[in-house]
Amino acid sequence: MAKRNPLVVGLDVGTYKIGVVVAELATGGVEITGIGTAASTGLRKGTVVNIDATVAAIRKAVDEAELMAGCEIRSVIAGAAGAQVKGFNSHGVVAVKNREVGPADVERVMDAARAVAVPTDREVLHVLPQEFIVDDQDGIREPIGMAGVRLEARVHIVTSAVSAGQNLIKCCNRAGLHVRDALATPLAAAEAVLTPEERELGVALLDLGAGTTDVVVVHAGAVRHTAVLPVGGAHMTNDLAAALRTPFAEAERLKQRHGGALVLAASAEPTIEVPGLGGRPPTRLSPRSLAEVIEPRAEELLTLAKEEIRRAGCAHLLASGVVLTGGSSVLPGMSELAERVFRTPVRPGAPLHLSGLVDVVASPMYSTAVGLVLHGLKQHGQASVRGGERKLAPLERVGQRMIGWLREFF
Repeated sequence: MAKRNPLVVGLDVGTYKIGVVVAELATGGVEITGIGTAASTGLRKGTVVNIDATVAAIRKAVDEAELMAGCEIRSVIAGAAGAQVKGFNSHGVVAVKNREVGPADVERVMDAARAVAVPTDREVLHVLPQEFIVDDQDGIREPIGMAGVRLEARVHIVTSAVSAGQNLIKCCNRAGLHVRDALATPLAAAEAVLTPEERELGVALLDLGAGTTDVVVVHAGAVRHTAVLPVGGAHMTNDLAAALRTPFAEAERLKQRHGGALVLAASAEPTIEVPGLGGRPPTRLSPRSLAEVIEPRAEELLTLAKEEIRRAGCAHLLASGVVLTGGSSVLPGMSELAERVFRTPVRPGAPLHLSGLVDVVASPMYSTAVGLVLHGLKQHGQASVRGGERKLAPLERVGQRMIGWLREFF
C-alpha cells in the first residue's frame, strides 16, 4: 500500500460558519482532499459564547470533512479569531558576539524585541520579524553571516486574550481534536490570498467576516500592522432585519440572494418577496431597496478599516492597493465601493495555487481555512528541510550530548 503524504487540517471557527479544510502536499503543490462546513451558533464576534453549541458545530464540520477526505481527523491547526486579537510593533538591540552575526545572536535579538510588557490576561501568539539592522545597515532580511558589532530587529507582535484561546482549545478538545498550532486569522487569510508581488509592493488585506473584519498591512514582504474590528456582515443583516421587519435568518437569505453594496447598480423592479412578522402579509421590494440599507453599513465598515490603517501610519504603504476576502466580500459591488472609499485599486481575493477540490474552496469564504493548512504544510516543509525525522525529547537531547562528551574523552 502506497504511503500517503502527511495531511494537515485547518479549522476556521467563525461567527457565521465552522470551516474545516483537509490538504496534503502533493508533487504539483497543495492538494485539497476534504472540506466540511457547519452553521456556527455558539460564537459572537469571533469569540466563543456557547461551548456546547460550538463543539457540536465543530464535530459536524469535522465529520463532513472526514467523509470527503476518507481519513480520520485527530489534530488541527486552529484560527485564533475575535476582536481580542491585536498587533503592535516592537524593537530590540543586542551586541554581536565574535563580530559575526550567528543564529544565537538572532535568537537573542528576537528575545529582546519580544521582551515587552504584556497584560497578564493576554498572551503572545506570534513574533514576526520585519527587518534586521546590522550596525547602520537596515533593510536586512537574513543577517546570519554578516559582519558587525550591533544587531537590531524590528518585529510585529500579535497578541490575544488568554481566555479566548483557552475556550477555543477546550471546544476542540471536547470535539476529540488536538490543536497542533494556532494562527491568528488575519495572518491565515493573508497566507492564502496575497501574491508575492503584492507583499513586496505593499497591500492591505480586509477579511470581511460575519462578526469581525480583519485588517492586515504587508509591505516589503513583512507584516506591518494587524487589527480586528468588531464589525462585519452580520451588522448589515441586522439592519436589513430591522428595516424590512423580517426574521434575521430571512434577512440573511435575502442579503445573500439579492443584496448588493451599490444602490446605483441595483435594479428598481419590485421582484423580491419579503415574509412578514407575526402573520403579517408578505411585501414586495426591489433589489435597490435592499442596497439602500446595505450600502451605508458597508461604507461605514470600509471607512473604519481605512481609519485603522491611517491611524497605524500605514496608509502610504499600499502601493498595490487593497484585497477583499471573507464571506461578506462576495456581495456584488463591494469591490467598487471599496475603491470609492480607499481611492486605490481593489480586487477580490480567493485562495491561490491549489489543486484538488479547487472549484469548492476557490471562494473568499474559505480563505482563512486554506491559509491555516498552508501554514501547517509550510511548517512541515521547513521541518523536512532541517532534516529531522522527528523532534527529540529533552531527555534524548541530553543523552546525545552526554554521548558526545564521552566520545571526546574516550
